[in-house]
Amino acid sequence: MKRNWRLATALAAAAMLLTACGGADTGDSGSGEPRSGGSLTWGVETEPTTLNPHLNGQSNTHLMLRNVFETLLARTTEGGFVSWLASGHEISPDGLTYTFTLREGVKFTDGSPLTAAAAARNFTKMQDVSYSGGWSAGPLSHLAAVDARDERTLVFTLKDPYAPFLDFAAGFPIISPAAWDKPQLKAGGPEIAGTGPFIIDRYVKGQELHFRKNPDYNWAPKNAAHQGPAYLDEVTYRFLPESSVRTGALTSGQVDLIEGVSGNDSSLFEGDPDFTYQRSLNNGSPYTLYWNATFGPAADVRVRKALNNSVDVDAVLKSIYRGQRTRGWGIASSVDALFYDKSVEGAYGANKDAANRSLDEAGWTGKDSEGFRTKDGQRLTIELVQAQSTVRDQREVLLQAVQAQAKQNAGIDLKLSYVDLGTYAEFRKNNTFGAIANSDTITGGIDIENHWYPATGLGTLNYSRATDPELSGWLRAAAATVDNTERAKQYGQLQRFALVDKAYGLPLYIPENQLAAAAHVHGAGFRPYKQLVENSYDIWVSRG
Repeated sequence: MKRNWRLATALAAAAMLLTACGGADTGDSGSGEPRSGGSLTWGVETEPTTLNPHLNGQSNTHLMLRNVFETLLARTTEGGFVSWLASGHEISPDGLTYTFTLREGVKFTDGSPLTAAAAARNFTKMQDVSYSGGWSAGPLSHLAAVDARDERTLVFTLKDPYAPFLDFAAGFPIISPAAWDKPQLKAGGPEIAGTGPFIIDRYVKGQELHFRKNPDYNWAPKNAAHQGPAYLDEVTYRFLPESSVRTGALTSGQVDLIEGVSGNDSSLFEGDPDFTYQRSLNNGSPYTLYWNATFGPAADVRVRKALNNSVDVDAVLKSIYRGQRTRGWGIASSVDALFYDKSVEGAYGANKDAANRSLDEAGWTGKDSEGFRTKDGQRLTIELVQAQSTVRDQREVLLQAVQAQAKQNAGIDLKLSYVDLGTYAEFRKNNTFGAIANSDTITGGIDIENHWYPATGLGTLNYSRATDPELSGWLRAAAATVDNTERAKQYGQLQRFALVDKAYGLPLYIPENQLAAAAHVHGAGFRPYKQLVENSYDIWVSRG
């Protein structure tokens, strides 16, 4: 009965969508061998803020952008590298020179060839702050030069040994050299060509993004499920930000598959032969509340520890996601086989009595008429800021639950502010925020650097604004060696210092992706290692 009620709710939520757009064909002629042809319609949660892969920081939109833009190497499940646009790579013994040999015969979809010079321009362009706005400033700050030795040999020379550089360079998307003079460059779109298996041919803001097959494609990564052109002739991604609408669109046949399934809706698809359902935890950093240690009440470590002790993370996650999300504890995802240190688990956590003792010691001993703590007539308020474009996976509901616990258990006023990207940048630039909620899926230790190196403009995140010299020391030591065991040791020391000793942040959960698809959809899945939703290259359909 419960399932039927949910299904009816999902169908009702999709009713307006159905009348506007018509239904997708859900006929299924069985599976068997992959077949070419046909079309596919996705329902996705997040619309890209830009279609330029260099400037897009929304990991949840990469499943679309990776249809067009590719990288030098691909990752393996274990975290290794295999050939893609580059057929091989070498690192000099001193760690200062990275050499990539490009594959022969690769073309951008505007007809221009992939050359070392074309690839090099992508990296030098990112060093121009007027273009990049400081994105990737960390890894690029170690780059002395990037050169095309010949048509197929790309050479990076570093200023100093920097172990995360391979992760950065190998995973950086390459766009056509013809793009640099296009007025559409920063927004991206049909005029900006990549080398991928699909071509953008239509973008309707607020509605959908449409791709058609690249018939000349023949350079998939070594570990792809097939080689040659994509199976599908065309793919449409419809922007459906409401979870119930996505679910209703799939159950009513308006779309073929969806990403971003709420904890409440997962039971509609699990075990149902008409659908497939998959989950995957992301690599990178957990969704974390970073307390600003240089602004407002959170500048006091006692207040930060009280914040962390006031929230029962396990209870909140169970309440919001019905057991469908995994708690985060550290500075890296628990699926990061290279750098996750599980010794932090249980080292801090919900403790109402400790939270209140800390606040008493910090002098927040008064109470106002609404039950919030005060000191010298001022309420204990922490403003938590998040960019609206990064709100997904019921995070607004999650933060409301955190907000309620902070008030109930410790009398803390956690004010939630969702802002546009311009306002978000101003908060960071002016350092006028109490906390920022964030996660990312960058790997290789770059995510850890982004969050814990001293902030330098917008290039380094460091939302906690921590400046302890110990942090920089551990990060420099980790970056100076290619010994992953030693790197993990350095990150482990940083983790305990930042989260347990200093309480600079409160990890909430490991971001994950969910895929639900009609039974006629085959080959949908997740990227190795990063474990984000993959593009549509290996997907095929078996409907009549």
